[in-house]
Amino acid sequence: MEQHALGWVLLASTLFGTAATGSRRDLEAIKEVAMDMVLSSFDDQYQGCSRMMEKELEELNRTEFTNPDYAEGWRGAVTEWRNRWGRAARPQALRQEQAMAVLAYTAERGLYKQFNTAVREGGRSREHYLQSFPFKTLHFLLTKALHTLQEAQGHSCHRVYRGIKGTRFTAQLHQTVRFGQFTSASLQKKVAESFGQDTFFFLDTCYSVPIKNFSFYPGEDEVLIPPYEVFKVTNFTRVRDGNFIHLHSQTALSTYNCEFVKGTGRQQGGCPREMAGDRAQPWAGAAVLPA
Repeated sequence: MEQHALGWVLLASTLFGTAATGSRRDLEAIKEVAMDMVLSSFDDQYQGCSRMMEKELEELNRTEFTNPDYAEGWRGAVTEWRNRWGRAARPQALRQEQAMAVLAYTAERGLYKQFNTAVREGGRSREHYLQSFPFKTLHFLLTKALHTLQEAQGHSCHRVYRGIKGTRFTAQLHQTVRFGQFTSASLQKKVAESFGQDTFFFLDTCYSVPIKNFSFYPGEDEVLIPPYEVFKVTNFTRVRDGNFIHLHSQTALSTYNCEFVKGTGRQQGGCPREMAGDRAQPWAGAAVLPA
């Protein structure tokens, strides 16, 4: 039961406390955006401080539930969780709270738009993250979900595709870029094309993971790319109806690490090395959902 403790706390908060491969968004005028390293991104990987972060999440989650889109996203994730796995079950590989975070992010609701924008801007400064970033819980759980799945599935690279409607991204050959947010792509080219072709990405990614079993839309064969993955532009083609960008994974690069626990003063002597089993520790001291 202890292994699912925080998962039930998040469930309780959801019930009683208050994208995807591209997305089928409203039609907008096409805009042009130059790709770069998105240095304003909040790109923390929480290396060495997972358990310290976990101790903070119960209170953080209560605070963040004042955002109605966040609360609605978690409610939808809870409903989908129960439909798929029931109250006592857990999906393979991911812990309950991690799986619900993936479900909440991939749902077609307002949460992912706000979250993506916040992540792209959340690293403008450490103070901005600590004082103004409103999705600390979701960012941590999604990051740890990617780490957990990568460990379970083995480190591998994937050829994936991403279609965009309403924005034409531009890039320079041999430039290094990041998306600077959690970014969905598909293993199926036709699926990605259905989301738009104003910009179409061909990506060789080595830090993403397939999330089909945990996505709100498993038929999309979704792969989730982290904000910190760095790509090299290997080809850029501009045609009449859209831009084609080929990206090849280079490395992972984060400006931030363990910023929240540093900010609360709970971390002593900087980030310790990740201890064996750190990512699989139970959520201590959490109450469970009443029967």
